[in-house]
Amino acid sequence: MKFLDLAKVYIRSGAGGSGCVSFRREKYIEYGGPDGGDGGKGGSVWAEVVDGLNTLIDFRYQQHFFAKNGQPGRGQQRTGKDGDDIILRVPVGTEILDEDQETVIADLTEVGQRVLLARGGNGGFGNLHFKSATNQAPRRANPGQPGVDRTIWLRLKLIADVGLLGLPNAGKSTFLAATSNARPKIADYPFTTLHPNLGVVGVDNVEFVVADIPGLIEGAHEGRGIGDRFLGHVERCAVLLHLVDGTSETIAQDYHTIIHELEAYGGALADKPRITVLNKIDALDEEQLELAKAELEEPVGGPVMTMSGVARQGVTEVLRALRSQIDENRLRQKPTEERETWQP
Repeated sequence: MKFLDLAKVYIRSGAGGSGCVSFRREKYIEYGGPDGGDGGKGGSVWAEVVDGLNTLIDFRYQQHFFAKNGQPGRGQQRTGKDGDDIILRVPVGTEILDEDQETVIADLTEVGQRVLLARGGNGGFGNLHFKSATNQAPRRANPGQPGVDRTIWLRLKLIADVGLLGLPNAGKSTFLAATSNARPKIADYPFTTLHPNLGVVGVDNVEFVVADIPGLIEGAHEGRGIGDRFLGHVERCAVLLHLVDGTSETIAQDYHTIIHELEAYGGALADKPRITVLNKIDALDEEQLELAKAELEEPVGGPVMTMSGVARQGVTEVLRALRSQIDENRLRQKPTEERETWQP
């Protein structure tokens, strides 16, 4: 299944049915009177969060969602049928934006949440509704209210506890593959990761979700490389894991590049708790490791952790440091495997 995190959708609620002008014309009934029914209500357009979805790919193949109109009223006091509603099923973490892509209509973060996007028009009153002591034969009926036309944007922000940051080939996908069952693409060229990946990581009998996004480069906020549009997937994270390639010749510059892109992106992303880790230490000897660590600690302004995702050195310590930054209510207990005892 292809990954899609932004979709433009056109919606329209149904118009209400018009009221009916009708009079009873039955044999042996001397005074018939008005009996026109009301029109039916138009269908509404809803958005609902469902389980089992992690992409907006369905909205690439269908962008128009029009609810049914209400049927007009009829004689013999018959009300028109209401139009059917339409439900847009979206994954957890979907933001619904107005046409300007800035105004947030709803932020759906839990399964089962529903939000009304376009209300259906009310049905018009039939002439029976206007009957009174002074107007016993009304010949008027109301038309139904029109539906609502609207253009909205759906933007998916993945729900994760930890977000991975770093330049291309910093070892983010390798870390995710080494600590979870996720199998992201890993290669020795930049921009191997083209879309976000999620993995469930376990340590000390608890589990949390880690999100790996495509690597950032200098000028990503201006659209260079893949750009910074995937940074939205780590906005909901409790802590950020910044991986720096220990084999790079410009370690301090690599660190400043990512921090500058976070600040240029805006929002509270640059202020989130962040753990900086020097990665790929298996390719360094002791002297090179000390020099690289000292070079990174200077811009960070404090101690940094060291790790090798390939050799699995220091991975557990990094996971425990991440766990300490995540609220207890976000952590999930690791399920214990119950062994079945064999009986004859």
